[in-house]
Amino acid sequence: MNSTSTPNSPSSPNRTKSAIGSTTDTTTGTTTVITNIGSLVTNDPSLGDGSPLGLVLDAAVVIEGERVVWTGENSKAPATDNRVDAGGRAVLPGFVDSHSHLVFAGDRTQEFNARMSGRGYTAGGIRTTVAATRAATDAELEANLTRYLREALHQGTTTFETKSGYGLTVEDEARALRIAAAHTDEVTYLGAHIVSPDYADDPAAYVALVTGEMLDACAPHARWIDVFCEKGAFDGDQARAILTAGQAKGLHPRVHANQLSYGPGVQLAVELDAASADHCTHLTAADVDALANSRTVATLLPGAEFSTRAQWPDARRLLDAGVTVALSTDCNPGSSFTSSVPFCVALAVRDMGMTPDEAVWSATAGGAQALRRTDVGRLTPGAHADLTLLDAPSHVHLAYRPGVPLVSGVWRRGVRIV
Repeated sequence: MNSTSTPNSPSSPNRTKSAIGSTTDTTTGTTTVITNIGSLVTNDPSLGDGSPLGLVLDAAVVIEGERVVWTGENSKAPATDNRVDAGGRAVLPGFVDSHSHLVFAGDRTQEFNARMSGRGYTAGGIRTTVAATRAATDAELEANLTRYLREALHQGTTTFETKSGYGLTVEDEARALRIAAAHTDEVTYLGAHIVSPDYADDPAAYVALVTGEMLDACAPHARWIDVFCEKGAFDGDQARAILTAGQAKGLHPRVHANQLSYGPGVQLAVELDAASADHCTHLTAADVDALANSRTVATLLPGAEFSTRAQWPDARRLLDAGVTVALSTDCNPGSSFTSSVPFCVALAVRDMGMTPDEAVWSATAGGAQALRRTDVGRLTPGAHADLTLLDAPSHVHLAYRPGVPLVSGVWRRGVRIV
């Protein structure tokens, strides 16, 4: 999942990291047409029906190497070396999951069970995961990571971001990022997830560590820096210090913002030109206006609200104000233990006021914008050939048939892998 927009995400034109960490050679002049597509989501409004989805009916896509080289009506497709018949099914860009926490050990089943049963739970929340992650070997952490990546891949995710944040020591944060970087270039340093339990009595010393020795060790392995700007985590001043220190090291900011309460996270994200403000549940009119007049994407994470029975983000309010919205899983063991973007699409349509078209756009093109990417999240010439084939005639079935395993084929960088 190579990115070409920053020196912190080096890429090779002919080789690509797989979803389980191996490398596939995609140097080839061979062309393949996927033909007889019932409905094709291109995310190019100049194509097809002229909507943001750029929906083309009775369509075809031509792939050469790892790129899309032609998109259009089936009857006009050029001759190719190989042909795949979609059988009238829908094709859309591979999902872009721009927010996940996949380097961890253990789970928090008891916590979830207690919460869903209406009982109080005091086992330590995120600190439980921190303890398990610190105790795990590198091999155990990587095996866990690749397990969830395979899950996501079989549900159509072809690009993903993931974070550190469950080590909270210099060594554990750095190794989390090294492990993640073997599988994606969209790696985020989140030493500022919570104040480490080791520094519970001296948060200022922990901020100094996060912006000093820990940052020095982690920056070479990351593209992004993130902070949980929230009561009980880091306040606005601490978050600004952490993000600006990361910027000085060449990392670009993202912000966990306004999830649990109103606060300064969204405004800080816009001030620092963060690629995304993530969660965005509790927003003032000024927050919405700031997002609408910025490049910062509001990344909504409905799996978290589903798993915690919290207030749903108001996607309709954001969209009507002109805010760019992304949808992602927030896959993590505590508050959103799902790797399924289709599930999140269904939740967003059912409970957050989005239309099926808006939800699919947000899970593809929106996720790409949240990563400042133009080479994924769309199916037009020059884009990476990352495609998802549904066992359904339309992308609307992702919300219409929630929970059904509709993904029947996945191409990543031009290679069919599902």
